[in-house]
Amino acid sequence: MGLRAHLQRLFVPAAEQGISPSVTVGVLRARVAELVKLNLPMESRVRVILTKNDGMIYVGIQPFLPLSKQVYESGIKVITAELARNSPRIKDTGFISASVEERKRVGRNIFEILLTKDGNILEGMTSNFYAIIGNTLITARRGILLGVTRRAILRLARGQGMSIIYRSPRVDEKFHEAFLTSSSRGVVPIVSIDNKPVGQGRVGKWSGMLSKAYQAYVEERSERIVH
Repeated sequence: MGLRAHLQRLFVPAAEQGISPSVTVGVLRARVAELVKLNLPMESRVRVILTKNDGMIYVGIQPFLPLSKQVYESGIKVITAELARNSPRIKDTGFISASVEERKRVGRNIFEILLTKDGNILEGMTSNFYAIIGNTLITARRGILLGVTRRAILRLARGQGMSIIYRSPRVDEKFHEAFLTSSSRGVVPIVSIDNKPVGQGRVGKWSGMLSKAYQAYVEERSERIVH
């Protein structure tokens, strides 16, 4: 899903920084196709890493284990942390090292950590974040990694009749609903932030609607790895 956009996010910044990747996009797609066959008929989760010093590209692959149905039906609990990416537009592995202590807080009852700055919610540690008040979707546009799934969600939200405001939601705001998104998880409803209920403390109408719309979108728009 969104492979072309994912690769653009890898290759375009590399070109801007004068980094010459060790393979072309076409070759990389072919190699990824070869690797995912190893896990068939299961789906795969693929991680592509470009090194800054020599332009080498490494591909990691593992079986993809989707979230349980209960996660989407019951929602998740998240907490916040005063933390932000140094280079928000680049998916830099250095952020993983910088946030290793915070990642330890994710466990059975805590699904994700929301990154905040001066009381503003920027994004999730491995996801994008959205709040809903009425029929308005609120999400940051600055200081975040612009996820590939995020682009689709914003388009789907407009199609469902929602209005969109681009700003960072505040930690102390009263949201009617909230959710996060990522390529592998889709739309995941949030029912609690820092142990405080979001809205009625259950999955809301808009979150559930967008989750189903995104699932249909993936089935319709998924692209072939190689042509």
